[in-house]
Amino acid sequence: MFIALPLPEAVKEDLARFLEPRQEAGLHGLRWTMPAQWHVTLAFLPDLADRHTDELFERLQRAALRRNPLVLRLVGAGAFPHAGRAKVLWTGVEHDGEELMRLAGGVRAAASKAGTVVGGGRFHPHLTLARLGVAADVTRVLDALQQYESPPWEAREVALIASYLGQGPNARPRHEVRATFALGPPSMG
Repeated sequence: MFIALPLPEAVKEDLARFLEPRQEAGLHGLRWTMPAQWHVTLAFLPDLADRHTDELFERLQRAALRRNPLVLRLVGAGAFPHAGRAKVLWTGVEHDGEELMRLAGGVRAAASKAGTVVGGGRFHPHLTLARLGVAADVTRVLDALQQYESPPWEAREVALIASYLGQGPNARPRHEVRATFALGPPSMG
């Protein structure tokens, strides 16, 4: 499972239009991610036991209520671990101030306090564009992706998503949203 910020359809469509001609001219061996699965991961939960699910839901709800909606934008490109021996291509997430970092820290703490392990290292806001089976130099591809800027959007919710490996199209993961949590206190209206 993972905790993520979903992308609005308009942003997915904009990014897909930008990527399409670049994907056709790109490096062989890149496995491009599918737009339907694009998201900004806040926390990866490699092994969530059923007994921790209810408490996780409660803690994520509280963590989301403590944070405000965020204005975000996808910008530029990069690679993990680096361009010369890349395994992952990504586009960055531009955000205003520390709210995104606080949100990521809050949902990670919520998951940990609920008794589940939070995987991965330090939070680096990004959206995964492609993966490589064998590390390669992607400098040329990154140069072509570097000028990308999405339209800004307001992230208003966090999603807890289950990932079922190999059950999606072309043996890719199938994602299922298990719950969403609104950011910020409920509006009085």
